[in-house]
Amino acid sequence: MVNASSPFHHHLVEQPRLTDLALAPDGTRLIASVQTLDDEGTRYVSELWEVDPAGEREARLVAGSVPGDSAPAFSADGSLLFLSERESERGPHEPPGAALWALSEHGEAERIAHHPGGMTAFTAASRAPVLAWTAALLPGAADAATHAALLHERHRARVTAVLYEATPTRADGVDLGPAEPHTFVRRGDAPPIDAGGQGLAGAGDMALSPEGSLVAYTRAPTSTAPDTNVVVIADAATGLERRTFSLPGHQYYRPVFTADGTHLICQRQREETYDTEWRVTLVALDAVSGEETDLLPDFDNWPWPGRAIPSPVAGDATLWFTGDERGHCPVFRRDPDGTVTRLTASGAYSSLCVTPDGSLLYALRSALDGPPRVTRLDATEPDQRPTVLKAPGDLGPLPGTLTEVHTTADDGFALRAWLILPEGAGPDDPSPLLVEAHGGPQSSWSGWPWQWNPWPFVARGYAVLLPDPALSTGYGQHMQARGRGQYGGRPYRDVIALTDAALARADLDPDRTALAGWSFGGYLASRAATLTDRFRALVSHAGMWNLEAFQSDTDMHPYFRKIYGDPRTRRERYEADSPHLDAEHLTTPMLIVHGGKDFRVPVGQSLALHHDLQRQGVPAKFLYFPDESHGIGAPNHLRLLYETALTFLDHHVLGEGWRRPGLL
Repeated sequence: MVNASSPFHHHLVEQPRLTDLALAPDGTRLIASVQTLDDEGTRYVSELWEVDPAGEREARLVAGSVPGDSAPAFSADGSLLFLSERESERGPHEPPGAALWALSEHGEAERIAHHPGGMTAFTAASRAPVLAWTAALLPGAADAATHAALLHERHRARVTAVLYEATPTRADGVDLGPAEPHTFVRRGDAPPIDAGGQGLAGAGDMALSPEGSLVAYTRAPTSTAPDTNVVVIADAATGLERRTFSLPGHQYYRPVFTADGTHLICQRQREETYDTEWRVTLVALDAVSGEETDLLPDFDNWPWPGRAIPSPVAGDATLWFTGDERGHCPVFRRDPDGTVTRLTASGAYSSLCVTPDGSLLYALRSALDGPPRVTRLDATEPDQRPTVLKAPGDLGPLPGTLTEVHTTADDGFALRAWLILPEGAGPDDPSPLLVEAHGGPQSSWSGWPWQWNPWPFVARGYAVLLPDPALSTGYGQHMQARGRGQYGGRPYRDVIALTDAALARADLDPDRTALAGWSFGGYLASRAATLTDRFRALVSHAGMWNLEAFQSDTDMHPYFRKIYGDPRTRRERYEADSPHLDAEHLTTPMLIVHGGKDFRVPVGQSLALHHDLQRQGVPAKFLYFPDESHGIGAPNHLRLLYETALTFLDHHVLGEGWRRPGLL
């Protein structure tokens, strides 16, 4: 429950966070992974909680679970498995890292698999004692033992250097190498076998067939084919490749086998290029014939971001998936004949689990007016309201109300946004408006965010508009086509159109407005800084400023260059959309936020923006987090982010005095 004596953003940071669900093979146990603050309140740690599937008993901490236990899953015999860096069984010279543990219902923990330097992911066969995990091998290492020896040599020599012979060198905000992730498989008590490397950027995307005879994993793109990955299906007993799947210009994600083990269901993405928009679908890969079938040829939205769940019943080709739809992320069911039915009317769902008979689903549900909660759904009923189960994570009542804003874009497209009004908002006392642009750009305001959550601003008295402009997900393929290749064009104009529609309300003050955003939203704030002076303040967190410089040093270099082209030969889009070219128009006070370890949008983008603001004499502040990456993860850093942004907005939008945050 919210404590009225402390700022809302303090309560938000302290709130337990539900992240994952796992259902036992017999459907009797439901485990949730919950992140909470550690004893010092300086980082989030994960613990495992037991949730009553019937919803009758209160949730309880799993007996024997300790802080740091994460990624719960069940083995075929019903044992609870998880990753943990517990030190109780680590050897004196064994390097630290997460190992695979099993926990009995009585709380007795046993380390059942480990690898020098740790594991990053694992999976278990549903009907056989077979495990697969992702762990790295250094160049020259043939197995875990030689890898451990090489690790020890590097550590003793204090060497951290990496020799790259190709790209990528960074991905998803981390330096890659020198070790390459590999897929290991263990059948029963036999020694683990190496089923192959996943590439330096391998993400641990794996699946085991139900009976444990096959393992599937994705091999990351290479410098010669940066927009194409490979699905490998290998023999789980020998590690030998049985079949590979690859389609130029496409990437496969989140593989999972059907109940009979004959097909692999994957999410297939074709990323945006100079001439084509982004497209996502589900495909079935035949492990025997090699045939690939599009399962959603007529589904206009995208089956993402979660993993599809096939029916556990042999012979039943039903599957369930989630996907953005007009400010929600519902659960959908695809029947064997291809019919798609929406099962939930509102909210954003993730971490789907299905009961052994295929009759019930469990999932995490969040929304913009509520953090993730554990829910139970009927597996067939359309547009239902789920049953909320007892689990940590209830935030209590929020200080405002959620509604929608609708308008029409300059090309006739129907636009919508969420609008949150603070308590007491009305025509007699219109509220100041903060417009928050989301990241992506392929994203949507549908679920509960922990970073740039709107409610700390609502609690301070701001109305918050959450627009979904061109390139947002959940509005069909045309929403992608209409924004392709013009980041600062139609997406920006859509945000302004929705802002104008919101300000037509009598309970909002058109003279007290601000625009803030993170990542792509930060770019839109920077673009607004050069195109309009209508806002009293702007906040750009990890936003792009110089697109030509950005394409050369982002960890998504091939992806962005596909969209905007080579600036040496195709300059049109850079010249149209790069805000730095219009720096002489900067007039609006800006707060810049950036992490020093951000490889997605390197910090040089914000440094350049800050220099231009200084040269133009524009009031500006730069909140710099040396140890953060593209987002803000540390609890106290999140507090400072909210506190600094709120104080900056209060100063420039409300006219209050500037108050420097205490720890800064």
